[in-house]
Amino acid sequence: MGKNYYTILGISSEASDDEIKKAYRKMALKFHPDKNKEPNAEEKFKEVAEAYEVLSDPKKRSVYDQYGEEGLKAGGASTGGPGNTFHYTFHGDPHATFASFFGGSSPFDIFFGAPGRSRMTTDFIHDDMDIDDDDDDHDPFNAFNHFGFNGMNGFHRRHPGSLHTRRKIQDPPVIHELRVSLEEIYHGCTKRMKITRRRLNPDGRTTRTEDKILNVVIKKGWKEGTKITFPREGDETANNIPADIVFILKDKPHLHFKRDGSNVVYVVKVTLREALCGCTVNIPTIDGRVIPLPCNDVIKPGTVKRLRGEGLPFPKTPTQRGDYIAEFQIKFPDKMSQTTKEILKQHLPIS
Repeated sequence: MGKNYYTILGISSEASDDEIKKAYRKMALKFHPDKNKEPNAEEKFKEVAEAYEVLSDPKKRSVYDQYGEEGLKAGGASTGGPGNTFHYTFHGDPHATFASFFGGSSPFDIFFGAPGRSRMTTDFIHDDMDIDDDDDDHDPFNAFNHFGFNGMNGFHRRHPGSLHTRRKIQDPPVIHELRVSLEEIYHGCTKRMKITRRRLNPDGRTTRTEDKILNVVIKKGWKEGTKITFPREGDETANNIPADIVFILKDKPHLHFKRDGSNVVYVVKVTLREALCGCTVNIPTIDGRVIPLPCNDVIKPGTVKRLRGEGLPFPKTPTQRGDYIAEFQIKFPDKMSQTTKEILKQHLPIS
């Protein structure tokens, strides 16, 4: 059974175009990831966008009403003549739908100003505001309409005497590479990173330079390439939205170990005698322990021994760990006496 787009938007199948727009506006604001931090908000935001894309288009809505989601997406409805079928696929980017509807990537970033007046921002949309209320008097976008913003279709309007409308654009993210040791990944840690940035003064025009310490929390087992984002901590001016500061984890080279996902690889060097006659090697671990590893069989070049659960924590289940992989490397002698050679010839197998 396919999705019920009417239910997703909270409207009836007889809803008018204006009711569809109003429902999308309310639901999109409710589940926008910048506003809603619940785990399923992103998926709900996407569903709402897809529902609006279909129901706001008369052709798509007609096919959907007759054949449902399956028929809409499978191209099961004839739309023009024999062999001509309609096929719809959601583009997959709810933020593009949102930007098209509201006229920007986020209505929370729009600000207003007029010559001779200080700027007004949309700070009146507070975290505790209930945007589920169906009463238009409590619609957070009514405040936009007072300033000439058409919340229904996202376009700005100018009326004589109205305020001049402008829209801030967010700067691109500022990327920093953050190198971490395997020990830090094993135990988890917090790194204090100092940044210098520009901030607006109270007059809303001039800026000052200030330092700030960002506490970068690195959880156990995080993989190289993991991104930690600090929203809007970049430079601020009167005309921009500060950039996000993004730290990308990069593994530091280790003196003894190398990383393979959640596994730790350690090269064990043994002599030819130990390889042939057997030995016990002491292998170090990242957490400072030493594990004795008996090797009773002949060690051949490329031999690998695996110690289960002695590697790095798994990122999603840090109570469990990957494996410790011991790769053996045999140290051959540089030279050998003739007597030793003769003895080896007598005792070593030919093949």
